[in-house]
Amino acid sequence: MDRESELVALRERSREAWDRADYPPLAEHLMPAARELVEACAVGAGQEALDVAAGNGNVAAVAAAEGARVVASDFSSEQVARGAARTRGEGLDVEWVVADVEDLPFEDGRFDAVLSVFGAMFGPRPDRVASELFRVARPGGVVGLANWPDRGFQGEFFQVMRRYQPPAPDGAPLPTAWGDEEVVRDRFERLAGAVSVETRHLPWRFASFEEMGALFRRSAPRPPEPPSEDVLEAMVRDIGEVVGRYNQADDGSVRIDAEYTLVVARKRG
Repeated sequence: MDRESELVALRERSREAWDRADYPPLAEHLMPAARELVEACAVGAGQEALDVAAGNGNVAAVAAAEGARVVASDFSSEQVARGAARTRGEGLDVEWVVADVEDLPFEDGRFDAVLSVFGAMFGPRPDRVASELFRVARPGGVVGLANWPDRGFQGEFFQVMRRYQPPAPDGAPLPTAWGDEEVVRDRFERLAGAVSVETRHLPWRFASFEEMGALFRRSAPRPPEPPSEDVLEAMVRDIGEVVGRYNQADDGSVRIDAEYTLVVARKRG
């Protein structure tokens, strides 16, 4: 199998895994990043915004509540169904579309703001991801991302996870490369007139490590064949060691402020 075919197969496996994920409980914990990104991009009434790789629509919900006209997209049809039910239940007018970040079904220059929180970063071909995000933004519009970096708690968390997952195709870039300022500026160099990159922190708060583990087991993407009990125990042990190094609490609870990278880029006019 050539590299392109491997990347397509990887995307399909990821889509199937996210279809099986019970994402809303995890999304609740990620909501602060959505609020920060919408605020940083100054999304509001009179604008049209796109939430890319939306999951169940954190960014879409925040932007719609601010008065923007919002479209939300995700490559998982199950996540789109859950997101549509969520925004409808919250009384928000959001249009939901099944769409891949690498092939967005929207006309050039449609949106004032194109945003993604911990979603677009997982597209396997980052150059195509960057091109699509900017293609559908209007000249002078904003592209905003919240990305996990390959450092700090979240970086080490993903390093553990990679040890227990099938290897990525040769040459496939790490999703966490999107959390590196130099990488972002290089990928956006020909697309953006201005780029702002900041380190922010997302609070992970749990009553115990067991509660944290239960959330991730419930909400993480689910492969068709779950790991064996021995593998699962080893993975939980390794993650527990990472949590122990970063945990600021000493009462049995979990209190970690996880670094993430907030990117606000202005499309060339």
